[in-house]
Amino acid sequence: MKIAVLTSSRADFGVYLPLLNILKNDDFFELEIIAFGTHLSKDYGYTINEINQSNFKTVHHIETPLNNSSAFDISRNIGETISIFASFWSINEFDYIIALGDRYEMFAAVTATTPFNCKVAHLHAGETTLGAIDNVYRHAISLMSNLLFVSTNIYKQKAIHINPEAQTFNVGALSIENLKKVNYLSIKDFQSKFKIDLSLPTILCTFHPETVNLEKNEDYIYELLSSFSDLIKKYQIIITLPNADTIGDQIRDIIINYGEENFGLKIVDSFGMIGYLSCMKYCKFMLGNTSSGFVEASFFPKWVINIGNRQDGRIITQNIINIPIQSKAILQAVKDVENKIGVSFPSIYGDGETALKITEILKKEYEKL
Repeated sequence: MKIAVLTSSRADFGVYLPLLNILKNDDFFELEIIAFGTHLSKDYGYTINEINQSNFKTVHHIETPLNNSSAFDISRNIGETISIFASFWSINEFDYIIALGDRYEMFAAVTATTPFNCKVAHLHAGETTLGAIDNVYRHAISLMSNLLFVSTNIYKQKAIHINPEAQTFNVGALSIENLKKVNYLSIKDFQSKFKIDLSLPTILCTFHPETVNLEKNEDYIYELLSSFSDLIKKYQIIITLPNADTIGDQIRDIIINYGEENFGLKIVDSFGMIGYLSCMKYCKFMLGNTSSGFVEASFFPKWVINIGNRQDGRIITQNIINIPIQSKAILQAVKDVENKIGVSFPSIYGDGETALKITEILKKEYEKL
């Protein structure tokens, strides 16, 4: 069975890994990875190196545009990416194409499949992020897909509503499988690799622009950085730079400029999957508006101060504190976390066997072809 896996960023490749390893090691599958988007950008860590070092037999490198300064740039990127993938799909055939998530470039790559009647499987369907335009892209990818893989029963019902013609399966979250099976870096090894000492009290932070409130994002990042001025007296703050969203480049520049004057802030472009999960494991708590604060953080679990509206619509577990993007609110939330004891609750995202469930479903689908 010939399978293509679309990966456009450091984030989705890390999530895919358990599935990719099974597909690679099972002779039933002929796996080809299609790497594009920020993977091939030096500004975003050139994470294609991580893919190449994983020893997959076939990896396609597809250059796609990444200028994210304005809504016009994103719109043009989508059009150009569709055109680039139209050429690719016209000369490459697969039994199934696997897509994950909600990125605009993922949407463009899948959109280009539709005239060719390609079969598509969409991972993490049915989820909702009302504070990001990516919500539209996710649901559109689901509408173009034949198989929908979801992480919870709540999301299963939403996915069925979005595309009742597709087959929908609750297989849990691949991220949970990663978390159960990954070989975490020790604090010593982490320091050796990244020059960051996680034995210090550490806040792990990621801020992505709210792509449905573009005009407010500059105010938001300055509110967050204002809170850092107080927090940095007590904590080591690690901030990972945002994805290639609309005005993402400006947000990155503001963070970098702040870091040049505040040496206590550790700015990281990409830890890679193992590095990021290791940092999450050892940090005191998380701060920001990343989806990893919802799925991955629930595994440990870690307290998460979720700021703003980007992740509105996701399931709120007991470790998540939602607040507006205001410096005072952030500082108060940190005090609240400091006064709380640990939190624990059953996982809602599956049993850590997601990759095996997906591959068994794919095998059954192949018998129908």
